[in-house]
Amino acid sequence: MSDAYVIGVDMIKFGRFPDRTVPELGAEAALMALDDAGLTINDIQALWCGNLYQASGMVGQRILQLIGQTGIPVVNCANACATGATAFRDAWISVKAGLYDCVMAVGVEQMGRGLLGGGEPEKGISTEGLLGSNTMPAVFATAGMEHSRKYGTTFEQFAKISVKNHHHSTMNPKAMYQIETPLETVMNAEMIAYPNTKLMCSVNVDGSAAAIIVSEKKAKEMGMRRAVRVKASILSSDPYTELGSAMPDINQCTRLAVKNAYEMAGVGPDDIDLVELHDCFATAELLHYENLGLCGEGEAGRMIDAGESALGGRVPVNCSGGLLSKGHPLGATGIANIYEVSTHLRGEAGKRQVEGARLGLTHVIGLGSACAIHILEKVN
Repeated sequence: MSDAYVIGVDMIKFGRFPDRTVPELGAEAALMALDDAGLTINDIQALWCGNLYQASGMVGQRILQLIGQTGIPVVNCANACATGATAFRDAWISVKAGLYDCVMAVGVEQMGRGLLGGGEPEKGISTEGLLGSNTMPAVFATAGMEHSRKYGTTFEQFAKISVKNHHHSTMNPKAMYQIETPLETVMNAEMIAYPNTKLMCSVNVDGSAAAIIVSEKKAKEMGMRRAVRVKASILSSDPYTELGSAMPDINQCTRLAVKNAYEMAGVGPDDIDLVELHDCFATAELLHYENLGLCGEGEAGRMIDAGESALGGRVPVNCSGGLLSKGHPLGATGIANIYEVSTHLRGEAGKRQVEGARLGLTHVIGLGSACAIHILEKVN
């Protein structure tokens, strides 16, 4: 099978847009990606739309009602936090299979406020074995404390993740927040679930992102100057572990996916120049350093202390500001990560540019479980 390429990709500035509809947000990103590729909706042969909370509303078709109803097939998908990445992967598969030469994936979400996993706002939180243990802050706090138990990881090391990502966000005009948060500010913020303070939790925002994927034949016709090759696309679910019977295991799904991704791409973690990973909480990012093979077991605390994951470090992580600053609209996050890494590989990331980047990795995980990994490569 021939390679498939990202030829157009973009995202809106994440924020809160109560006066706009989900299809309107998705349509904006779709048009931006078309402009980036120099194409129109008439060039698109199929569309995949990732959206979680309004998935029953045929969001993909409603986007086309706004940008052009050309009669193409539309697939709507939902897969927890991996929703956008799943839409991208299915679109990629269709091109790899030779069904189409030019397709689009759109991820879009309009989020409420409050705790993910906390139950429907109008019904409150169930007290039947869930209160305080099944909300996402509690799940990822527990995972962080388990790492501390095994390796001595400190509150300060977890907090440094937030300091780094908020600093990166000051160079990203599309991030929801673009502010510095010094270490003392992060550590003294309202405690949500130890060791995650409020500034160590991702932001629920509205957002959309879109990517256009083309065959090698189509990419060559259009010119390869800004094309980005998809070297690997992997989706996994949780393998059985004993830990998973007692508490959510946030590690093994990622470890399985990245092993298969490195194998598919024919590369290893030492070859990766930058990473956009799922920092839904500061504890999650630190654990994923080890899950993705960016450092050895128990070395994640040392990695953040040494500045290896900061811009200018050995392998910069979340140069966009990550979910902690850029924001986390669930259906859009996976494609927004594709946008960020593609922008660096194209050399168009401005002040936050990772110089000389040739290989980038994106990672999203939806607890429950789905993990998507993409490895992208600079062509020229």
